[in-house]
Amino acid sequence: MIVHQLKQEAGKNDWEFSSIPELRTDYQLVLVFGSRLLLGEHAWYRSLSDRFPDAKIVSVSTSGNILQEEVSDESLVASLIFLEKTSIRTVVTNMANQFSSYDAGIDIASHLDEAGLCHMFVFSDGAKVNGSELVRGLSRNLKVPVTGGLAGDGPRFEKTLVGLDSVPSEGNIVGIGFYGDQLSVGFSYFGGWDPFGPERVVTKSAGNILYELDGKSALELYKNYLGEKAKELPGSALLFPLSMRTEASGLPLTRTILSINSDGGMVFAGDLPEGAIVQLMKANFEKLIDASTVAAEKSFSQMPHGAEFALLISCVGRKLVLGQRIEEEVEAVREVLGPEPVMAGFYSYGEISSQSGFMKCELHNQTMTITMMKEV
Repeated sequence: MIVHQLKQEAGKNDWEFSSIPELRTDYQLVLVFGSRLLLGEHAWYRSLSDRFPDAKIVSVSTSGNILQEEVSDESLVASLIFLEKTSIRTVVTNMANQFSSYDAGIDIASHLDEAGLCHMFVFSDGAKVNGSELVRGLSRNLKVPVTGGLAGDGPRFEKTLVGLDSVPSEGNIVGIGFYGDQLSVGFSYFGGWDPFGPERVVTKSAGNILYELDGKSALELYKNYLGEKAKELPGSALLFPLSMRTEASGLPLTRTILSINSDGGMVFAGDLPEGAIVQLMKANFEKLIDASTVAAEKSFSQMPHGAEFALLISCVGRKLVLGQRIEEEVEAVREVLGPEPVMAGFYSYGEISSQSGFMKCELHNQTMTITMMKEV
């Protein structure tokens, strides 16, 4: 596996190809993460597709881009991937052609031949897709681990874009299947948030829309905790995600808000079923950074031959909380991996990962999710 990276800053019209003199022309996969406003333009795509005509170009709008240990906002980052012993297949669907997010997941999985499939990336619209339903559909028949994330739009929460071999658009979901027996993959996630206050029961919800906790308005509860910051909803609610479990003894998942409906319903990135037990969480700076170390260690422990490429997908809520300390969580990953693996990724509206040792993927929020790869 060979990975090269390019960056394009806002206000510039092209990639700096000359900065990497050994650029190939036969990359099979190009991952482009970037600002939604920049991705909506055509020039960046034309320049990559002209230079690398045989590559599958997958693009995702973000809430921040990761290039090695650097985190940037108004930019595009392209990771050019050449696989020597592994083949890929790609598929795209749009929510306009699907009955539900669950059906979209089934559709994506059904178009990837399972013979030889060893891993799958999925990148999804982050505003129009219910991430919980998407991963439930993906997991129905798929027998391999899945990692990826939901596209972002910074703190704007207006719209998100995903694309395959075209300028990206709203509503898209892209799947990338990796085929072969010589690709080693490690993956894990960790959050690091502190729960506080009483546990509450979801008493009124509809899929990923939350209305009531313990029979009272969930929105009013958030407003009480946020105080003056309630004026900044929905963005300020990212400071207080929910820990959710559907069974008293079950493992908790984290849920974070995306928007607020006109009827007061709080739209989350994943489902909050009625009867689920939830608890508010708050940030601890050191624990958030330490969580990146834990996720990296868990992923790296699955890689006996080391890693060549690491995909990092973290949450916009973590970025808003950590502020100018945000690069510390990326640097923490680098300390675990050492200098060799190329690191790329983005800040998302939801993270998708299986847990090590399990095939079923889950939607996560407010976590650092890491996928490592090496051809052996």
